[in-house]
Amino acid sequence: MEDIEDLLVGNGGIAPGFRLPVTSVGLNPKKKPIKSKHSFIQDPLQSIKIPGTQTIYIKTFGCSHNQSDSEYMAGQLSAYGYTLSDDSEDADLWLINTCTVKSPSQSAMDTLLSKGKSAKKPLVVAGCVPQGSRNLKELEGVSIVGVQQIDRVVEVVEETLKGHEVRLLSRKTLPALDLPKVRKNKFVEILPINVGCLGACTYCKTKHARGHLGSYTVEGLVRRVQTAIAEGVREIWLSSEDTGAYGRDIGVNLPILLKAIIAELPSNGSTMLRVGMTNPPYILEHLKEIAQVLSHPCVYSFLHVPVQSGSNAVLSGMNREYTVEEFKTVVDTLTALVPGMQIATDIICGFPGETDDDFAETVELIKTYKFSQVHISQFYPRPGTPAARMKKVPSAVVKKRSRELTAVFESFTPYNGMEGQIERIWITDVATDGVHLVGHTKGYIQVLVDAPETLLGASAKVKITSVGRWSVFGQVLEVLNPYTNETTSDQNKSSHNKSSPCGATDEPCACSVEPGSCCSAVSDKPSEDGQHLHGLRNRSNLIMKGSENTNPRESNLEVDSSKLKGSTRRWNLVDKALVAGIVLSLLTAIYLLLQLRSRK
Repeated sequence: MEDIEDLLVGNGGIAPGFRLPVTSVGLNPKKKPIKSKHSFIQDPLQSIKIPGTQTIYIKTFGCSHNQSDSEYMAGQLSAYGYTLSDDSEDADLWLINTCTVKSPSQSAMDTLLSKGKSAKKPLVVAGCVPQGSRNLKELEGVSIVGVQQIDRVVEVVEETLKGHEVRLLSRKTLPALDLPKVRKNKFVEILPINVGCLGACTYCKTKHARGHLGSYTVEGLVRRVQTAIAEGVREIWLSSEDTGAYGRDIGVNLPILLKAIIAELPSNGSTMLRVGMTNPPYILEHLKEIAQVLSHPCVYSFLHVPVQSGSNAVLSGMNREYTVEEFKTVVDTLTALVPGMQIATDIICGFPGETDDDFAETVELIKTYKFSQVHISQFYPRPGTPAARMKKVPSAVVKKRSRELTAVFESFTPYNGMEGQIERIWITDVATDGVHLVGHTKGYIQVLVDAPETLLGASAKVKITSVGRWSVFGQVLEVLNPYTNETTSDQNKSSHNKSSPCGATDEPCACSVEPGSCCSAVSDKPSEDGQHLHGLRNRSNLIMKGSENTNPRESNLEVDSSKLKGSTRRWNLVDKALVAGIVLSLLTAIYLLLQLRSRK
């Protein structure tokens, strides 16, 4: 099927959520049943469904960028009137946002699609799988929305509920940053700063889906940060396929963006900035500036820098565009210049051509640096990539190496010596045990505290009371920034005070808390896509649903920009026009029904 790019009649000036009639061009309606001589005339009134009244189930696989895309799609659907639910059985439509990085995540997508088709659920598939592999057999008969078409998800859902198959995959412009948003965690704003990347890794399928680098403007990103802070967000995560490459397509760079964002952060430290994953090549020339930013009291002293292998021969086969020595330069420089610096890294075990000696170099690298977080995964050949055509390492060897490296990592005791330390933490989540709250130190070390849920969104000083292999526990000593739903005007004003600690962009500020040890809470459980997320405890599964329940353990939702809540929203011209159209349709249906009956 060809891509559909013009569902709307006319263009421009149409309010979000309001849809003019669509033509049948480019739509693939389901086949109508053949009428028999005994078929009866169905009452048109019985089949009418008002758009925006159905329930949508959203399932997200993959990275934080995917999560942000899901939050934007959920926001638009919620603003239009759809109900979001975590109950797949009762939902009228399933929206599945997919990941193509590894085989397990795509297999999980296939299983979910099969389940949905068996349950005769209308299905919409988004994300990297359909964008990078649009002709997959599993995608037959389902609607598709591309990674750069998420701002048109309402149209796709509407047409799919009508029984049409819709595909929007062409890339034109980046989705707007000011779309409505339903955050999975209302305290965390996941902010995509660019899409795509400049690399050409031989194993990567994501490049096929996300494409070449496309960066948002500094001004647009700063406006989004201002909005998030005004809405009470406590952590801003900068996300992309490669944060370090930001701006190279529009004449700016990552340090310029980071300094502009820091200037907007409240001076009381209530909102923290977390810099996303960056590959070594694109920060080597900015190491001192990056270190200056990471030393700022309103920025987590944490960075995710994937190395993938400790062998230069393997890195060359991966086409990673850096050497092990250059990776070490990044780590050594940031560790030396940033107090309490924490670095996470990634390892792929069993890349084609990896020898025992190559793997031994990887093990030695991990032993030398004792990274607090190591994401260990096995190599998965992705169709269409150069690595998929390379001679594979036997699967038994790959699994053995993965287990060996995991055992090496688990032999570390990163939290020893933290007992008794006083740390400042930012509390943003509920732990998976449902009892503790989850906070992070400035070095993004995870601390579990037994405290009331009223502390969610707050910053506090804690004393580390005990440590284990996978967890650090603390006792709250003082609440520094209690969470309120409204940001005070004083805080807004102070965020622009260049003389304040979080407003200074020219010089780094001294760390306001004692630097912690190189440790972090760890989970030894595999994630949904089969990757071992060593060093980072899984966040609690806070569900997306349109409930007004304010209990953070039951629902952490926030509808941004629209503030539409059911029947309490104000009626504008678009609403009145929509209702008028529905009424007119009903009258037409009644008229046709009467005409049919009068002919009998």
